[in-house]
Amino acid sequence: MAGQLKEVRNRIKSVQSTQQITKAMKMVSAAKLRRAQDAITQMRPYAQKLQEMLSNIVSNTEGDTHIKLAEERAVEKVLLIVITSDRGLCGGYNANLIKLAKQTIADKYAAQHQKGNVAIWNIGKKGYESLQKAGYKVDATYKDIFLNLSFESVQAAAQAAMKAFESKEFDAVEIIYSEFKNAATQQYKAEQFLPIPKVTNSSSSKKSDFIFEPAKEELIAELMPKILNTQLFKAVLDCNASEHGARMTAMDKASENANELLKSLKISYNRARQAAITTELTEIVSGAAALQG
Repeated sequence: MAGQLKEVRNRIKSVQSTQQITKAMKMVSAAKLRRAQDAITQMRPYAQKLQEMLSNIVSNTEGDTHIKLAEERAVEKVLLIVITSDRGLCGGYNANLIKLAKQTIADKYAAQHQKGNVAIWNIGKKGYESLQKAGYKVDATYKDIFLNLSFESVQAAAQAAMKAFESKEFDAVEIIYSEFKNAATQQYKAEQFLPIPKVTNSSSSKKSDFIFEPAKEELIAELMPKILNTQLFKAVLDCNASEHGARMTAMDKASENANELLKSLKISYNRARQAAITTELTEIVSGAAALQG
């Protein structure tokens, strides 16, 4: 009985210790989330407007000006830029992104994958480790971007992807990322990066009356890479906020579960203790009765 009590006491201490860690991690993630949320909230309207403008320019200059980054060709070689986190303990966040990457390859690029023509550039260590282990063709060049997150580091990845597309190393580039909605909600997306997607909905497909100054070709050549840099940076900021939101939610749930487990363990401990006391009293009464007898 004493051994059972000791075991329950040890489990209670272990759960209490774990709960302290989960509460601390929740507070750290909440602080980081606030900064990350501010960054993506400020960035998103600007990035979305740039994307609309870029798609509109591509749609309305078709046949007019040759735009290398919007050139559609038979898709033989594919690049996926998969953005995950560097650390775990954030619920199903990384697992969902990795699942989406695998699903995108299976649904859209199965033939290319069989030929070994699907490459993955990882941003974030978790995706790199998991996809490498699963046997995919991964590249670790940009996996440590979150160690020192900046526009310049993301721009390097975007420019490398653009250069590879222009040189026909890849015929299509997609970004796998998580769009931040709120601390508890993330939307997992596979989004076309290159060739630059054209406007598809009818409300936006009207011919826009653009006035180009300086020359159209010169402006497009200067503007497009900058807008694409911004698009990838927005996706990385979305993932950064999503990670901290997912971790904060996961640690909050873990702390709640620890509370429930502690309640259950304390009930078990009290029952075992009562049983031990009852056994001792019974032995004392029995011993006293035997002496009197």
